[in-house]
Amino acid sequence: MAELPVPELPAAPARCSGRFTISTLLGMEEGGWGPYAPAEGAGCDSAHPTHLSGGTLCTRTFGYNTVDVVPAYEHYANSKGVRDAGKGRPSLADLHSILKPDPGHLRTPVSDPQRSNGLPEPGPEEAAGEPGRAPTPEPVRFGWVKGVMIRCMLNIWGVILYLRLPWITAQAGIALTWLIILMSVTVTTITGLSISAISTNGKVKSGGTYFLISRSLGPELGGSIGLIFAFANAVAVAMHTVGFAETVRDLLQEHNSLIVDPTNDIRIIGVVTVTVLLGISLAGMEWEAKAQILFFLVILVSFINYLVGTVIPATAEKQAKGFFSYRADIFAQNFVPSWRGPEGSFFGLFSIFFPSATGILAGANISGDLKDPAVAIPKGTLMAIFWTTVSYLVLSATIGACVVRDASGSLNDSVPLGSPGCEGLACGYGWNFTACAQRQSCRYGLSNYYQSMSMVSGFGPLITAGIFGATLSSALACLVSAPKVFQCLCKDQLYPLIGFFGKGYGRNSEPIRGYMLTYIIAIGFILIAELNAIAPIISNFFLCSYALINFSCFHASITNSPGWRPSFRYYSKWAALFGATVSVVIMFLLTWWAALIAFGIVIFLLGYVLYKKPDVNWGSSMQASSYNMALNYSVGLSEVDEHIKNYRPQCLVLTGPPNFRPALVDFVGTFTKNLSLMLCGNVLIGPRKQKMPESRLMADGHTKWLVKRKIKAFYTDVVAEDLRIGVQMLIQAAGLGKMRPNILVLGYKRNWQMASPQSLEDYVGILHDAFDFKYGVCLMRMKEGLNVSRVMQAHINPTFEAAEHPEENGISGRAALGTGTADPIALAGEQQASTIFQSEQGKKTIDIYWLFDDGGLTLLIPYLLGRKKRWGKCKIRVFVGGQINRMDEERKAIVSLLSKFRLGFHEVHILPDINQKPRPEHIKRFDDLIAPFRLNDGFKDEATVNEMRQGCPWKISDEEVDKNRAKSLRQVRLNEILLDYSRDAALIAITLPIGRKGRCPSSLYMAWLETLSQDLRPPIILTRGNQENVLTFYCQ
Repeated sequence: MAELPVPELPAAPARCSGRFTISTLLGMEEGGWGPYAPAEGAGCDSAHPTHLSGGTLCTRTFGYNTVDVVPAYEHYANSKGVRDAGKGRPSLADLHSILKPDPGHLRTPVSDPQRSNGLPEPGPEEAAGEPGRAPTPEPVRFGWVKGVMIRCMLNIWGVILYLRLPWITAQAGIALTWLIILMSVTVTTITGLSISAISTNGKVKSGGTYFLISRSLGPELGGSIGLIFAFANAVAVAMHTVGFAETVRDLLQEHNSLIVDPTNDIRIIGVVTVTVLLGISLAGMEWEAKAQILFFLVILVSFINYLVGTVIPATAEKQAKGFFSYRADIFAQNFVPSWRGPEGSFFGLFSIFFPSATGILAGANISGDLKDPAVAIPKGTLMAIFWTTVSYLVLSATIGACVVRDASGSLNDSVPLGSPGCEGLACGYGWNFTACAQRQSCRYGLSNYYQSMSMVSGFGPLITAGIFGATLSSALACLVSAPKVFQCLCKDQLYPLIGFFGKGYGRNSEPIRGYMLTYIIAIGFILIAELNAIAPIISNFFLCSYALINFSCFHASITNSPGWRPSFRYYSKWAALFGATVSVVIMFLLTWWAALIAFGIVIFLLGYVLYKKPDVNWGSSMQASSYNMALNYSVGLSEVDEHIKNYRPQCLVLTGPPNFRPALVDFVGTFTKNLSLMLCGNVLIGPRKQKMPESRLMADGHTKWLVKRKIKAFYTDVVAEDLRIGVQMLIQAAGLGKMRPNILVLGYKRNWQMASPQSLEDYVGILHDAFDFKYGVCLMRMKEGLNVSRVMQAHINPTFEAAEHPEENGISGRAALGTGTADPIALAGEQQASTIFQSEQGKKTIDIYWLFDDGGLTLLIPYLLGRKKRWGKCKIRVFVGGQINRMDEERKAIVSLLSKFRLGFHEVHILPDINQKPRPEHIKRFDDLIAPFRLNDGFKDEATVNEMRQGCPWKISDEEVDKNRAKSLRQVRLNEILLDYSRDAALIAITLPIGRKGRCPSSLYMAWLETLSQDLRPPIILTRGNQENVLTFYCQ
C-alpha cells in the first residue's frame, strides 16, 4: 500500500507512543479540534496505558492515531468460524464501547505502522537471518512442472500405452480409437477443471483428493472416499509393480534365465522392486522427484525412438511382421473398425483403454508439497492432460498408418507384385499373408502382436525401458500419494484406530508409518501375483473419486454460497455434473459388480461417519445446501395457508438453561421430535452490558448439550430487565415465518408461597401474556420438581449453599443463573441427568381429564406422546364431566367424537360426582393456603379495597374469595378425583383452569393450581389451547 502524505501535526512530544484517548475514539469535538488536529492533552504518551496500547494505534497511513488497523494477512489467517476475530484486529467492543484503562491487559501489536502493506509476517527463511535464532530448515516445495505436470503425465502413461493402444487401434480403427480417447479425455478434462476450481477456492493443504472433497462436500463423503482412495493407491502400487515384474519375467523367459518359476519370479521381482521404491520415497520428496524426472526422460526417449522408427525404411524382417512405413492405403484400411474376439466391441475396448487416461490426481495428492497449490494444480493437471492426449492421438494415428492388421512374420511369405491368389494390402508390397489371415493364426500385425511399438521403433530395448519407466513411475507416484492422503485422513480422526499413522517426521512431515502401511499392503497384493480381479475395483475407486470431485464442484456452484469464489474461472457447473454422471456410468460399463462393491463400501463408510457425527466444521457445500433448502422451504411455507390437518404443536419451552430442567426438555422433546418445532428459551436478567458476554458464551454450550441429549431443538436467549419482559420478547420474536411457536411450555412454580410477591405476579402475568398473544399454554408439575441446578452445583461444589431457592418456574431467574458452569465445553460434556421421560413406561395409563373444550390440545399432546416407543404400551383413558342421570348418553357422545378424531382412544369415563362438595378437611387446607394472601377487608367497597391493595395487587379481597368460591371448591374436588382414579398413572393431562385477568389475583390462581395438582406422584400436565381447533374429522 502506498503511504499517504502525512499532514503536519502540532508539536506534541509524546504524540505517537501508542496511546489514544476516549476523545480520539469517539470523535468528540468539545475541544474544537478536527480529525487531524487532536486537542492538547490527547497525546499518545503511555502514562496511563489502556488495554489497546501498542504500535497499532500509531499508524501513519491515515495521518492520525486510530484504534482501527489497516487490512493485513494475519487478520484472516487460520480463521474458520464466522465469529472468529482476526488475530490482531480490534474487537467491535474495542471500537464501540467506552474504553477503561487497564494496565494489566495490553494488546501486543501485530501490524507495524512501517509495514502496513497487508503482507504476511516474515517467514522462516527471513527469520533465520536474525541474530541468536537457529535457522529453520525449509520444507521441499515443488512448482507446477516438477510437482504436478510431470507427475500426472507419468501416472497417466502406463503399460496400456505401449502394449494395448496399437491393438485397440486395430480393433476399433483410427476413427473410433480417437473417439475412445477423446471420450476418456473429456471425463478427465472436466474433472481437471473441477479440481482446478476447487483447489483455487482457498488455501489448499496436504491431503490431496481427500482434502479437496472433504472440505467441499463435508466429512461424510470426504472421509469415505479418502479411505478407499488411499487404499486404491496402495493396491495400485502392487498393480504397477507386477506389470513391471511381468515384463522382466518375460525377458528372463526369452533368455531361459528364470529365477524359480514364472509365478514366483513375479513375486520375487515385485517385492525387490517395491522395496527399492520405498527406499526412494523414504529418502525424501526431493529424491522421489529426481527419480520421477529420470523416468520421464526415459519415456520421452522411448517416444522419440518410436517416432524415428516410423520414418526409417522397413527392413525385410519388419515387413514380414506387417510394418511398411507410412502408407495412405494402410491408413485408410485401419481408419475403420475390424472387431475380433470376445472384447471386440466399442465399450469393451473403451473399458480397456479408460484406465490409461486416469492418473490426473497424482499432482493434487501431494498438494502439501507444492509451492502454490492454487496455481500448480490447475496449470499442471490441465497441461498433463493436454500432452498425454496428444501423445495418445499421435501414437494411434502413426501406428495405424504404418502397420497392417495381420502378418505372419515369416520371410518365406514374400511374393512378386501382382501374384494371383494374394489378398490384402500386403500383396501390393510383395507379401502374401492370406493363409494366416483366413485361418486367423497370424502372430504379427496390429491385431495380434502386442509389442508392435517395440517392433516399429528404431531400437526395441528403448521401448522396454519406456515400459519400465511408465510402470515404475506410476508405482512410485501411488506409493507417495497413498500415505499423503491417508495422513490427512488420520489427522482428521474421522475413523477409529488410524490416528497412529498420522504422525509426520522431518521438515516435510513425511508419513513414515503411512509409507510402511502402504508397503505392507502392496507386498500382500504382489504376493498374489494375479491382480486381474482387483484391477477393476481399483479403477472404480478412482472413478468414484472423479465423480465426487465433479459433484463437489457442481454442488458448491449450485448452492450460491458467497464463500465459493474460485480464482480459476474456466469451469461450468453443468459440465461438472455431466462429468460426475458419466463417471458413474463408466464405472458400470467397466465392471458392474466392481461398481456395486465400490458403492457399497462408500455407503458403509458414509453411514459410519453419519452415525459418529465427528465434531468438525469445514464450511462444506453441504452446509450451504442445507441453508438454501431451509430458506427455500421456510419461504415456501409462508406462502401456504394453514390448515387444521397440518397443525403441529410448536413449542416455546421456558427452560432457562436447558440443563437445569432436563425433565421439561425431555417431555417436550419426546412429542416434538421429527414432528414440530421446539425452542428452548432463556431469559438473562440484568444489565445488557453485563449479560451479553454470558449470552454469547453459553449459547453454543447449551446447543451442544441439546445435541448430546439427542433433543431436536433450538436454543435462544434474551437479555431483559425482568422475567416478564424477557418472556414477552420471546413470545413475540421467536420463530421464523410459519415456523413460529404456538404453545408456551413452562414448569410449575413450586416455591410460589415463599417467593417474592413480584415474581409471583410476573409468573401469572406470563400466562396471561401467552393467552393475549393467542398461544396455548402447557404447564408441567413433577413431585420432585424440575430444577436440578442445585443438585448439579452441589455435585460440582459440595460446599455450595444457595442464598435462596432457585426459581422453579421453568424460566431462568437470578438465582438459577448463578449456578451454571460458564464453560461451554464443560457444559456440553457434563453428566446427563436421567428423567422419567427417558425410561420405558410399560403397561401403565395416561389419564386425560378433558374437562373443558379448548380446541383439542389437551387430547393431542398425550396422543403424540403415546405414539413414541417408550410410551407405546400405555393405555390412554379419557375422563370427562357429566350428569349421573345421563352417563350412558354422554359417554356414547364422547366416544363417537373421539372415534371421528381417529385418536384411538376407546376407554372413556364419565365423572358424575365432579360437582360434589369436597371433604371438609380439604376445604380447610385450601382456606389455610390462601390465608396469608388475604386482604381481610371485610367486604368493603371496591374503591376502598383498591386503596388497601395499593402496592400489593396479589392480595385477595373477601369479595374475590366469595365470588370465586365455586371455582375454588371445584379445584379441591378435582384433586380428590385425581387421587382416586390416577394415583398410579404414568402421566396425567388435565385442562388448565383460567383465571380472569383483573378479577382473579395471582395468589388465588396459584392456590388453584397448587390445590389441583398437589400430592400426585405422576407428572401432571396442565394444558389449555387457545380455543381454536387443533383437531378435525374432515378430510379437507
